[in-house]
Amino acid sequence: MGTAEVSDNLWGNKLYQQRAREAFPFLVRQALIGEPIYYSDLAEEMGMPNERNLNYVLGCIGTTILELSKQKNEDIPPIQCLVINKATKLPGEGFGWFISEADFKKLDTKQKRIVVNGQLSKIYSYPRWLELLDELGLNPPNFPEPIKKKSMGGGGEGEAHKKLKEFVANNPTVVELPQSCPRGETEFNLHSGDSVDVVFSWRKEIIAVEVKSLISDVGDIHRGLYQCVKYQAVLEAMLGIQGKPKNVKTLLLLEGNFPKELVSTKNMLGIDVLSNITVKS
Repeated sequence: MGTAEVSDNLWGNKLYQQRAREAFPFLVRQALIGEPIYYSDLAEEMGMPNERNLNYVLGCIGTTILELSKQKNEDIPPIQCLVINKATKLPGEGFGWFISEADFKKLDTKQKRIVVNGQLSKIYSYPRWLELLDELGLNPPNFPEPIKKKSMGGGGEGEAHKKLKEFVANNPTVVELPQSCPRGETEFNLHSGDSVDVVFSWRKEIIAVEVKSLISDVGDIHRGLYQCVKYQAVLEAMLGIQGKPKNVKTLLLLEGNFPKELVSTKNMLGIDVLSNITVKS
């Protein structure tokens, strides 16, 4: 029996029900900005050491959505499918219990993506998420405070930045590419006038990497997140104009830790971050 089938609604004192009430506003936040969130990232924001425990939490939210849909005679989309696996970019198998298209577990990956994308469109366009939270007596989602300008110094340029950039370019495995991948191109020029620290071209994928060395402060890393947003959009536009059918993936890579105060911003922007990268000689 799948997790979703054994989860009660969120009104109760079981730990997963308490966590479901905490998680619901996070999911509404992601719905409002139109971004899914990884299991691991949601678990991190909620302070949960084991992301697998989210299965019961999400099942609980799904059960609640089903019950509310029946009570209100309203088609409320399954917001829990915003939480996806980092490897497959798909929700967990329990998602199949909440949809009518088919038995989700029996679909192949391409079919699952079609079903999920259809549900995501419904989630993003549903207009009553904030009202629903209020009706349930749950807190509205929190949005991160802007980084103050005085914290925006300490850029990542200089010898440390150059050393990290060259290390990444020469070691594709650092960004989870095979060793056989060609060396990355540093200072890759975009048509917007910007340049990306490192860009790898591997089969039908372009991987753009913005790097930040140990001397980068919170403000610089914050800027790096938004630089990734820009690079993603510009690279997609460039490839589209050139008629090159390649997927674009953008990463922020840090030599140090990723600041806790930027976790929610990262998750809302949907940026993949690699941190604590050791530069080896």
